[in-house]
Amino acid sequence: MMDSYLHKGKRQKLVKILMEKGIKDPRVLEAIGNIPRHLFLNSAFLEKAYEDIAFPIGEGQTISQPYTVAVQSELLEVKKGDKILEIGTGSGYQACVLQELGAKVYSIEYQRKLFHKTNQLLDNLRYTKIKTFFGDGSKGLPQYAPYDKIIVTCGAPTVVQSLQDQLKVGGILVIPSGGRDTQTMLKLVKITENSYESNEYGTFKFVPLLGNNGWNI
Repeated sequence: MMDSYLHKGKRQKLVKILMEKGIKDPRVLEAIGNIPRHLFLNSAFLEKAYEDIAFPIGEGQTISQPYTVAVQSELLEVKKGDKILEIGTGSGYQACVLQELGAKVYSIEYQRKLFHKTNQLLDNLRYTKIKTFFGDGSKGLPQYAPYDKIIVTCGAPTVVQSLQDQLKVGGILVIPSGGRDTQTMLKLVKITENSYESNEYGTFKFVPLLGNNGWNI
């Protein structure tokens, strides 16, 4: 798959835009600068691949705008070797950012066609350490719990208890929660088995979390 000097130059311009918008973590910026985002998009959007906007990827899903990816990645405070659960594989772009940051990624996708399409792409790009699963992400992946960090890349009506239960004490959950149209980005730190510290980080717009603990289909 082609990744030209032109693409790399456009990525560096994107990194500068993210810095201007307040992204400070140099590791997150480096990861976004390394990943060929144009390869995650439909060919119709290639000319705009490095603009800071979201794009449709099929099955009613989107690849988030780079700023949103950067915000969530920064809030996770990823350390090398962290075991991270991602709810909503989507295009696979966010999972690749997490792998670039040194995480062991477990990612689950609800849409079957997208799941297979993304698996093929991740293989082609050699992001082979990302473990992908097809199923109801709102239930998490309890068989591999507990996790150091959990990231939800779709809008949830509430903070999902099943995900909180799968987080280690001291772990971080980043989740956009609210209505269908807009959500508030929340960062929850698990203080004890039954208590959390929660902070808000602005308003965003995500596709809805589907499944038993998300929005009804």
